[in-house]
Amino acid sequence: MKLGHAIRRATAAVVAVSAMSLGLIATTAGTAHAVASCTGDVSMYGTLSDGRLTYTQIEPNTGDRVKTLIGPNLGFTPKAMAALNFNTVLITSTTGDLYRVDVQTNNTSLTVAGVVKIWDGGWTFDKLVYDGAGHLYGTVDGQLHQYLVSQAKPSGSAHIGQHVVIDTGFVLKTLAAAGDDRIVASTSDGRLLSYKINGVNDWDSAVLKPSGWSAVDSLSSPGGGLYYGRTNGGMYWYHDSDPTDGDGSDIAYHSDDPVDASGWTQSLLSAYANNCAYVAPTPPKSVQGGTIYRNEVIARAKDWYNRNIPYSQSAYATDVDGDHSYRTDCSGFVSMTWHLTSSLTTETLPSVSTQISKADLRPGDALNDYSDHAVLFAGWKDQDAGTFYYYAEGSTATDMNYSTANVYSGNIGGHPASSYVALRYKKIA
Repeated sequence: MKLGHAIRRATAAVVAVSAMSLGLIATTAGTAHAVASCTGDVSMYGTLSDGRLTYTQIEPNTGDRVKTLIGPNLGFTPKAMAALNFNTVLITSTTGDLYRVDVQTNNTSLTVAGVVKIWDGGWTFDKLVYDGAGHLYGTVDGQLHQYLVSQAKPSGSAHIGQHVVIDTGFVLKTLAAAGDDRIVASTSDGRLLSYKINGVNDWDSAVLKPSGWSAVDSLSSPGGGLYYGRTNGGMYWYHDSDPTDGDGSDIAYHSDDPVDASGWTQSLLSAYANNCAYVAPTPPKSVQGGTIYRNEVIARAKDWYNRNIPYSQSAYATDVDGDHSYRTDCSGFVSMTWHLTSSLTTETLPSVSTQISKADLRPGDALNDYSDHAVLFAGWKDQDAGTFYYYAEGSTATDMNYSTANVYSGNIGGHPASSYVALRYKKIA
């Protein structure tokens, strides 16, 4: 089942802020710069152990904390929290009630306009996040739940509905929403994971980092590939240059330039998830036989798929630029996506590539059966399980394909997965 996006809406405007700082340790600006399109500074709400609300602003390009404000006691014991927009926060209580906290001002002081109970019981989630685009997610007992939020100031079931259970198996230490139906999470064994939620029992997942995140006890994201993780009371910031590719090799760490080295004692933290947006870069366009970026490889593959180029071992078709033609079989297709100087075969594709582990496959790499078939790897569906998406010129019966398979078992395009090796083009960037 897939939930529509038609009634999603932006829910907040950005207000001017001062440079006042309160309560936490300030840091010096570093030289590292994130690349994300943000509407002002990052907004992060929190709660202290005594039930007071906090508000922090962070400069997204330097990771510097601009200010922290401490507000009033909420009047209940918070359990899970999701920043809905710039001045609205949803918080559950330890008794299972859901509250809407309306912020009156977070300029030079943090003042609350009201704390309204909008749901009486039933909200037992251990984690709660909002994706900034209409979907509220919660986890409990390993289940991932999804709700559709239709108002900026929701008032119970009339504005928070279409409840579904996405799936089980979401046993996570931390959880953050990183964009439209996108989630990042860490596990107790130190992995950093990403999820793209497509609908009930339909989601994609990838391992961004296989280890190193076990000490992170809180994770927040304002979108745009910016992640904020708390470790031993310090707040550290990270930037994923492409948060949509399911690959963590492009995550920049700023360990020597944290937001703060200590002082983050909030029991709950949540960033406004629609604060920043990912803007895909426009890399230099490749030339035949030259360096090519992964997003261009995928764009070239989509062009043949959209045109449904017929399969043939003797015919040729032009690429997206119309400048070069490639043989329209499986290896000719991979040659086209890599913008090679000629159409290679499954036997000669290894001459321009390097064999890698199947676990290290990234969009734009290939799986090659030396004697039979080649497909272009388009991304992971479930990296832990080995399932993935691929493009391929299939046969005269199917022509261009976009399908799923498992890199370790079963068949890929009608040939045993065990007969394929993973290849990475030597000039891919």
